[in-house]
Amino acid sequence: METISAARLTLRPLTAQDADEMAEVLAGEELYAFIGGAAPTPPELRARYAALEARRSPDGRQEWLNWIIRRDTDGRAVGYVQATVADEGRRAEVAWVVGTAWQGRGYASEAAAALAGWLRARGVARIEAHIHPDHHASMAVAGRIGLLPTDRIEDGERLWTWDRLVP
Repeated sequence: METISAARLTLRPLTAQDADEMAEVLAGEELYAFIGGAAPTPPELRARYAALEARRSPDGRQEWLNWIIRRDTDGRAVGYVQATVADEGRRAEVAWVVGTAWQGRGYASEAAAALAGWLRARGVARIEAHIHPDHHASMAVAGRIGLLPTDRIEDGERLWTWDRLVP
């Protein structure tokens, strides 16, 4: 995995060593209003990130690509972006999370745009995101990176897509 650069941010491959810092970033309970769950502990994150460092699902059919979002000004972590790449590299499911202390500054849009650009440059033909219908900030991010809402609802979330072949 490579580092991805954006205007004010750097996306660095996520590792188990990032767990303590990311536990602080992901600590706000309000962060889970739309995505469910609760703030993870450092040991929980360490275990999750260690598993993700395989960069592949156990069956080898998916790439698990995860980056920590760092501000260029001070190197501080503000969130993460992820892509699950499937269908022999043709389709990617993306997600972004920015800690509540850093929301409203355009970090999610900038990081998601950098990720989407990187995926498109790799030849990914379809980018997808599932977004809660009341999560207006995430819908705005999806729109900024070129995803469009569909009529498809899965587990209470609307599917947003970008397709290379759709004008």
